[in-house]
Amino acid sequence: ALAPLLFWGWQVANHAAGPEPGRYLLLNLGIGALWLLLLTLSLTPLTKLTRWKGFTLIRRQLGLWTLAYATLHLLSYALFILGLNWALLGSELVKRPYIVVGMIALIGLIVLGATSNRWSMRRLGKRWKPLHKFAYVILGLVLLHFFWVVRADLSEWAAYAAVSALIMATRLPPVAHRLPKLRYRLSR
Repeated sequence: ALAPLLFWGWQVANHAAGPEPGRYLLLNLGIGALWLLLLTLSLTPLTKLTRWKGFTLIRRQLGLWTLAYATLHLLSYALFILGLNWALLGSELVKRPYIVVGMIALIGLIVLGATSNRWSMRRLGKRWKPLHKFAYVILGLVLLHFFWVVRADLSEWAAYAAVSALIMATRLPPVAHRLPKLRYRLSR
């Protein structure tokens, strides 16, 4: 997850990021956060399908990397688009509702990141798992944010939406109960 950040930084430093390096970083960080969120959410069905516990071990780190990318996405917006002029933020929120949706998604990621530790799991008890299922709501908000940002060509958005729908479908009880059976069929 660190390699793309280093690569994008190298491209910006070497003037290889195009005429608008700030916008380049903003877009890549946003897409990177979406990729990481999709990868994080795909690990539970992959664990059920393969029974490999390694997926579970890296899920928390990927979730935290998702939060890091989303935070950097917001910071790059503040730096390169707003010029750190926080007074502009209010008018931007009114003019561009996708920013509000993106901020709500980021707040959700912050809550999930802050509760992604053993202390929070113990403290929240049975409420921890339902709280972390809000990651799917956050994914929906991120897709809505991306949909509103994309103005012309929706093909890239549609691909992400299709992958998201597939991941969400694996969490539906009829599908989730069939994953172990599918694993058995694949192993024969």
